[in-house]
Formats: sequence, structure tokens, C-alpha cells
Amino acid sequence: MPLKEIDEDAVVLDACVLVPMPLCDTLLRCAEKPALFRAVWSDETLEEVKRTLVKRGFSLLQAEYRLDAMRRSFPGACVEVSSSQLASVPEIPDTRDRHVVAAAMEEQAQGLVTFNLRDFPRTVLAPLRIQVYSPDEFLSLQFRRNPKRVLDILEAQASATRQRREAVLERMRTGLPGFVALVEN
Repeated sequence: MPLKEIDEDAVVLDACVLVPMPLCDTLLRCAEKPALFRAVWSDETLEEVKRTLVKRGFSLLQAEYRLDAMRRSFPGACVEVSSSQLASVPEIPDTRDRHVVAAAMEEQAQGLVTFNLRDFPRTVLAPLRIQVYSPDEFLSLQFRRNPKRVLDILEAQASATRQRREAVLERMRTGLPGFVALVEN
């Protein structure tokens, strides 16, 4: 299935794309007004982000501060997933990820961004009209749709961290080679 265009549609962000910086920063800046998409996640996703940040050496206070900032900045992003919604999720390889699909179903999200593509088979989610993207595919699509906006986002991100855009891109090169190549050309 070819990648479809996403306007300001709802897009679920999996925990694995919300943990690493600057990827999380770039994605969330793309969801700020004027938004390229509307960010969505579940309570369970945020708990997973918190656990992972603590495992990676952040203090619990630092992890909670980051999640609180996300909740304040995107008050409508967090979706409460009901048990009936979880029960309606089709069979996926990792049943612990059912909450991600349930959040997408609840919000009628058009996309789901994850590094774990094998855990969210496109063939299983296509009938639900949920397109699964790697972060590289997703940000590349956003750049092709609106290069000026994405470049502005990267400049603002670099400025906020007192870096040059090239330094921000260098930190993303390994996980997002296609996106970085597009931006650099």
C-alpha cells in the first residue's frame, strides 16, 4: 500500500518515537499550530515512555516533567482506551501494543508512527484505514508536503537547543537516513 497524504489528520505516536530526542521534539513541533498533523497517544504509551526514560538513566522526576510538558502542550492528544476498544483490536504480533491500535481506532487516526513496524503489520491495519509509517517515512512525507514548514521547525528546534540545524540532523542520521538526506539536499 503506498503512503497516503496526511493533512491535519490524527496520527498515533508510539512510545518508541516519543523517547529519543531530537525525534520526539521534531514530531511534536510538527504537531504544534500550524500543525502538520494532530498527535495522539494513549495513557499506556506515556507510561511506557516514562519507564523507558528511567531505564535510560533519567530520574523519575525528569521523566514525569517531560510527560507533564507533553500533556500541557497537547491536552487533547492522550486517549483513554476502553476495554471494549482493546477487545476490538485485530490480532497483532505483540498483544502489549494493542493499546496503540485501540487509540488509533478511538480517534479514527489515519496514521501510526513507530520504529516497530513488524509489531503493527500494514496488512492487518489497512482494513482499519490506519497507515503505518516508520518515523523516517513519516517525516520524509511531511518534508515533501511542506518543506518550508519542516525547515522552520528544524531551525526553531536547533535554536532552542543552541545548535545549528546540521547538528540536530546529525543526531537523527542513524534512525532517519532518508529524512536527513532529503533535508540536506
